[in-house]
Amino acid sequence: MSQRRDPGRGPRRTPDPFPEPGLAALGLRPGDHVRFRRRADERWKEAVVVRRERDGSVGLRDAKGAARAITIEHLQVRTTGPRGGTVWESLAERAARTEQLELL
Repeated sequence: MSQRRDPGRGPRRTPDPFPEPGLAALGLRPGDHVRFRRRADERWKEAVVVRRERDGSVGLRDAKGAARAITIEHLQVRTTGPRGGTVWESLAERAARTEQLELL
């Protein structure tokens, strides 16, 4: 009898405590949930942040598993509002705002 490995199992990755500098400058981390649309008459599509691209756009992975590179102006980031609900914030506004870094 041969042993089979379950492809879903394996060593668990811990989140990187030092995110890549390109995403950190925008206030993002790999795995953050965002939504995007290319035109104003399109529906919003949700995706997950993967990396920062060379041209300055953000690399995403959408719900179907497709890789996308979307400019900052077309993205909104999911955050928690003052009452605990989900709020979508423009990434361009978030990147322009200065925030204090998290302390370890």
